[in-house]
Amino acid sequence: MQSLPVDSQYLTEGGEAKIYLAPDQLHVIKNNDAVYYATWLEYFNSLVIHNLLFPNTAYKFVGFTLGKEGELRAVLQQRFIEGGQAELENIKEYLSYNGFAHTKRQDYFNTEFGLILEDMHDENVIAIGDVLFFIDTVFYIMERK
Repeated sequence: MQSLPVDSQYLTEGGEAKIYLAPDQLHVIKNNDAVYYATWLEYFNSLVIHNLLFPNTAYKFVGFTLGKEGELRAVLQQRFIEGGQAELENIKEYLSYNGFAHTKRQDYFNTEFGLILEDMHDENVIAIGDVLFFIDTVFYIMERK
């Protein structure tokens, strides 16, 4: 089992992950319970898709750990990106340009690859100038139609 590096600094948490600043201050460490997925296979498929589409914020799988209640959690490392929250319209424009159609709220679908991309709100995408950094994606593989 993997534990957090000594001197990791707690930053925040979302629905599925607790996020820490790594001691090198160049990376974040995400302690994720994969609650948005039915299986660990779905979770790891989502990570692989993220890494293929967004290599500038690729995840590195570090290992597994146990949560406070004994639940299995994945430990990931990701480059720390410091910037502002992206504008929803810019996210939509970027994803549309890359074949993802807006479906509802901040969710998208790519018919060519049969991919659902969810939860693309402004806290999950960081902007530095005109460049968008997708730091927290949720992908599902669906049938292509």
